[in-house]
Amino acid sequence: MNANPSWTERTKALEASVVEVCTLAPVSAGPGILAKELARHLPELHFRRTLCRGGWYRLGGVLAADGSRVSDDLESWAEMTLAACDGDFDALREEYAGKGLIATRRVGRTHYFVAATGEKSTDFLQLEIEDLQETQAHTLFAQTPAPGAIDELIDPDLGHHNGQPVGLPYYTFRRLTHIGDLLARLRQQTPEAQPIQRFTDDWSESSAGHATAFSNQWVIAVREHLDRFQQNVIRAQPVPAIDGEPPVFGAREGTRELALHDALVSFDRAAGYPFAWYFHMLTTKAVPHWVARVVMEDANAGFAYLPRRDEEIVRRWLHAPYAL
Repeated sequence: MNANPSWTERTKALEASVVEVCTLAPVSAGPGILAKELARHLPELHFRRTLCRGGWYRLGGVLAADGSRVSDDLESWAEMTLAACDGDFDALREEYAGKGLIATRRVGRTHYFVAATGEKSTDFLQLEIEDLQETQAHTLFAQTPAPGAIDELIDPDLGHHNGQPVGLPYYTFRRLTHIGDLLARLRQQTPEAQPIQRFTDDWSESSAGHATAFSNQWVIAVREHLDRFQQNVIRAQPVPAIDGEPPVFGAREGTRELALHDALVSFDRAAGYPFAWYFHMLTTKAVPHWVARVVMEDANAGFAYLPRRDEEIVRRWLHAPYAL
């Protein structure tokens, strides 16, 4: 398949199949079964799982003290009940305190799948499927100190929290994005290249891009919101497709020449591809920024240890830095 401008429209037709997959695959069977169902329903796309990100939650609903469902949407329920009290939060608290209403959260993990659609580094589809579990969070109006506003009521800081499950975990479709089309849309937002565009361009030109596919090493975290003019704004952040933390960079500031070269090679080997140190410098900050400066100082002094293509990328970054 070749990527083309119709991918944005074509993803809409594919979403129904993904929704069906989410319905058929039980979370208890593990993500391997989810991948098999994707292969069965969308065999032409060859999706493969690259990363799972957890540790997040969304607001859930409201349960009565006996566990029966009051509302599926905690935030809407709070706003509606406050409006019914004429916006008087004290009256709201008096009305519902002591009733034992329970707020829930939907604790989640995001499974990222990718499928190549062409030869370019950004020619791929990225599928996000969420693994959600609704849990009891806290009893409304029972917090200490007492909440004085909606935000404090519905989303207090609970610290490390493991609430009692409410029902079984389930998969749900989140987003299907053609990354090449996404970057094309970003170019329409502003005439200047955004960091994510420079990042993917650097990848394509570098030793990393010649050694491995971008989608083997990175996923794109996408966020969309409306600005004050009600215009849709897209944010895209590259996230390394690794479990746990990035490799440790084994050099201190002041290291240079052969010792620095050895530290860079060691980092790249641990990451699994060449020039990895540069891309982690821009994202995970595992490699400090001083490294780029010293690498070019060494090169200018005749101790060059980067391929010419990578050296040019570092030189360009020093002239016009960016970060993600």
